[in-house]
Amino acid sequence: MNDSINELIKYRIERAFETLADARILAESKRWNSCINRLYYASFYSVNALLLKNNVRTHTHNGCKTKFHSDFIKTSIIDKKFGKLYSDLFDWRQE
Repeated sequence: MNDSINELIKYRIERAFETLADARILAESKRWNSCINRLYYASFYSVNALLLKNNVRTHTHNGCKTKFHSDFIKTSIIDKKFGKLYSDLFDWRQE
């Protein structure tokens, strides 16, 4: 894996932790819609890093969700409860 991909993976992981911290602050303020949005993006950045690490490229949020489910949830590499959570956050963000 080349250095630029590794840097992108590192960046996505950092963004995930940063965005999760934002979600915690919003939850403390009971700003639930914004909190859900930040939780979704923290998950999205993490899933995106996982896909990049496994040489999977997507161009949309839906593509990211689809590949995550087909490559990691349906194959039982990652527990299906995390797939459900990611899907729920995806849907709640849209509402």
